Amino acid sequence: MKPPRWARSLNTVLLVVVGAAFVYPFLWLVSASLKQRQFVFDNSLVPSPFAPENYVQVWDKAPLLLWLGNSMIVGLAAAISVTLSSAMVAFGFAYFRFPGRNLMFGMVLGTMMLPGAVTMVPVYLEWSYVGLASTQVPLWAQNLFGSAFFVFLLRQFFLTLPREVFEAARVDGASYWRMFWNIALPLALPGLIVVFIFELKNSWVDLLKPLIYLREPDLYTLPRGLKAILDAFGQTGGEAEWQIVMAASTISTVPMILMFFLAQRYFVRGLVTGYHR
Repeated sequence: MKPPRWARSLNTVLLVVVGAAFVYPFLWLVSASLKQRQFVFDNSLVPSPFAPENYVQVWDKAPLLLWLGNSMIVGLAAAISVTLSSAMVAFGFAYFRFPGRNLMFGMVLGTMMLPGAVTMVPVYLEWSYVGLASTQVPLWAQNLFGSAFFVFLLRQFFLTLPREVFEAARVDGASYWRMFWNIALPLALPGLIVVFIFELKNSWVDLLKPLIYLREPDLYTLPRGLKAILDAFGQTGGEAEWQIVMAASTISTVPMILMFFLAQRYFVRGLVTGYHR
């Protein structure tokens, strides 16, 4: 039954109001980045006077291009490694039947209850012991061991796949690896894209690990670089240049917005499909 017109109108109004509430902070950020220093916090969405030269200055004052490249390298390494490693573990839990499987899966999920602060010091000591504590490797290499949340998410995808397909492949002589690589992964592509986007976003905005591990400015990712820009130009006082901070923040935000719009169809499809079962 089609809902009445007033209900559809109310739904539209609510969507517009909620959407505007989410979009407003980003619009304010873009507006502030295009204002002169003394007008950054005037709470107007229309910059007056218009100051696009802020974006030229921020490129001159900080190596944003280098930090963008570092973030992209670290983000891609983190997303690819956690997607593949979590998919392998998830496929094992979904396909194989063995004693204690549910107990083991519950233990994997239980690791999500462990706060990151508990393991922060011992993990740092491990990387320090192998001589990698001051490199970008710790920012992504831990993902080679998978993620409990992503294992759970991808397991749901693999459970929706017909088991007969894999049994037929076994009869034809396919190995377990070939079943995983040639059958399971292509059929679970929406779920893999969801995991990839989630992890890429998490890595892109992560500040804590770069603060712990990165010492050299040439190795900074964007969040660590933004912290350096904030320390240099956002201090309170008459010399603060918040327009530079706002311009750098806008530049760091735009790539994630573009990525979401480009992958939006797969992202929504993956979330819906994964929770059918």
